[in-house]
Amino acid sequence: MKNHISFIGLSLLVLSACSSPAFDVRETTVSDVHTAFEAGTLTAQQLTELYLERIAEYDDTLNAFIILNERAIASSAKLDEEFRRTGVLRPLHGIPVVIKDNYDTFDLQTTAGSKALEGLLPPDDAWQVARLREAGAVILGKTNMAEWAFSPFVTVSSIDGTTRNPYDLSRVPAGSSGGTAAAVAANLGLIGLGTDTGNSIRGPSSHNALVGIRSTMGLTSRDGIVPLYLRNDIGGPMARTVEDAARVLDVIAGHDPADPITARSEGQMPESYLDYLDLDGLKDARIGVFRWYMRPDSTNADVLARMEEAVSDLEAAGAILIDPFDIPNLEMSEDIWCEVFKNDVEQYFASRGASFPYGTLNDIIETGLYADYIKGTLEFTAAWTEPPCPDLYTHQPNITFRETVLSAMDVHELDAFVYPTWSYPAREIGDWDSPAGDNSQYLSPQSGLPAIQVPIGFTEGGLPVGMTFIGRLFAEPDLIRFAYSYEQATQRRKSPDLFN
Repeated sequence: MKNHISFIGLSLLVLSACSSPAFDVRETTVSDVHTAFEAGTLTAQQLTELYLERIAEYDDTLNAFIILNERAIASSAKLDEEFRRTGVLRPLHGIPVVIKDNYDTFDLQTTAGSKALEGLLPPDDAWQVARLREAGAVILGKTNMAEWAFSPFVTVSSIDGTTRNPYDLSRVPAGSSGGTAAAVAANLGLIGLGTDTGNSIRGPSSHNALVGIRSTMGLTSRDGIVPLYLRNDIGGPMARTVEDAARVLDVIAGHDPADPITARSEGQMPESYLDYLDLDGLKDARIGVFRWYMRPDSTNADVLARMEEAVSDLEAAGAILIDPFDIPNLEMSEDIWCEVFKNDVEQYFASRGASFPYGTLNDIIETGLYADYIKGTLEFTAAWTEPPCPDLYTHQPNITFRETVLSAMDVHELDAFVYPTWSYPAREIGDWDSPAGDNSQYLSPQSGLPAIQVPIGFTEGGLPVGMTFIGRLFAEPDLIRFAYSYEQATQRRKSPDLFN
């Protein structure tokens, strides 16, 4: 039995002692919840209990959570008392949030999916987590992930095993933020935090019919997040709607002195990203169609069909399409990636304080506490001796890559361009051989440009398909405007039947 089951049992005793409101958490939004709070038909504590009830019913099947927060009910009750006293709702007041287990939380273990870190508490919250708490969010628990965030394809860890896709339990949810994606998609949490090094917000969001934002490098802090490649790592929102993703971005964006790269966000942020929720946001927007990732010989037929429908929908919503959009001289190769995990994770170990039992990556390897599939990656990175690369704004290969993308956009005066987030639907669990079709590793991670993934429909077999918008540096307002306009015009997301 998982280590959160006893707490779930306790929560169900609480539920049986009080009558739950007639509030349906399936596909609900922050706005829906706050309207109910203000109407007096729902409290934060009742809402937290409803989510805990769903977790108790469904998570043994889905395996999205590593650990639940025993203080969740007490935290929500405190927020209810505050609202009764002040009549004021904070931006995320009482909203149940799920957090990938590579974010530091002072009151919950942070393991990065590793059995070696089980039970170890960080000294404080990651900056983004602290901002969520200040905004009134209730942390339901920590979600499963690909161990050390090594895989974009699966969410498998030594501490919690395999997370499944809520649309088909025989399928993967992608990685590495698959636990957050599965939980939010199955309505076991209202919103979530994931991290994205090359894929891991947008990929799981695509496989789970979610909105996921990988923001401009420097818009959000990486402080207190277990790194994979810090120079490419970004934490951000995963939600069922563009509006809720924008609400989270409002809270977590901004300058954090503990992460110097966020100084670049100064003067680059609007008063609120919610101001860009425009139904007509695509009208006269110049959108490129990047058909490099839409080739019939390397794209699943259902994915290609959904993408062609999405392109038509963009045009119907008023977008001016540049189709096809090409990026001349674009080089997408492994040579642009830099091996920095050993350096970054050992610096993170040092940040955990004197009581943290590990100092080096070799210390982790010596425990033997890791999943079999990451053994080779651990050993390869531990043996790495070259110095780490500088950040995306000062490393010449990344500068050249970004300039190549932006120059092509300039030629056509593009506001953004689009392509399928994955060229193939979710693989079956255990399948490492069939085409994966991950299209996320280069354009945004190596340029620092922002990207937002939105659902665009389903395959004939009922598996989600997603589309990515990429924009210019700090153009999140534009991307939110385009994604919201598309979302509202099409309404492609559907809740997974298995969890209704």
